[in-house]
Amino acid sequence: MARSESELQQIQAELTAKYGIQVKYFASDLSHVNAATDLHKAVQEENCIITHLVNNTGVGSSGAFTETSLEEELSMTQLNVSSLVVLTQLFAQDMVRRNSGRIINVGWELSFLPSPYSAVHSATKAFVLAFGNALAVELEGTGVSVTSLSIGMTDTDFTTTATQSINLHKTKPLQPKDMASQGVKNLLREEEKK
Repeated sequence: MARSESELQQIQAELTAKYGIQVKYFASDLSHVNAATDLHKAVQEENCIITHLVNNTGVGSSGAFTETSLEEELSMTQLNVSSLVVLTQLFAQDMVRRNSGRIINVGWELSFLPSPYSAVHSATKAFVLAFGNALAVELEGTGVSVTSLSIGMTDTDFTTTATQSINLHKTKPLQPKDMASQGVKNLLREEEKK
């Protein structure tokens, strides 16, 4: 996942050079209604088998709800919730047919409580957590596991002065590499249980 196609190309080149593997990327703006369905279709047309799905897309907003842009709030809900549901269902169906697959849904610490001045954003992250936990139970015995990862403030382009102001613990943002490492550890722990 990257916020621009040039970043995807850079990641593709780095992975190919470092590991000598073939890397494909699919550029898509998942804030559009049909984008997630189109992405799944594009992956199938390339005959790619997705064994691990990491739902790590998302945007946020901050400010008084009555003063924020309704268009931006709805676009955020489309990206953070609706596209996540579409991608999860379509790829989970493929995984269940193969009796194998892993899904990680990345949320935020706001998953656990409502956050004034980030009402819609925190609600979408609460959805991600509840959805992932429920789906983990539903998929028991199918060979597909679902892990929910609720991260804290992370040092990325997403972290702005506004988002830093709602940092619950008022701590220094964590490094993306550390958060990704924890997510992989959680995933491997789930695989060991099977």
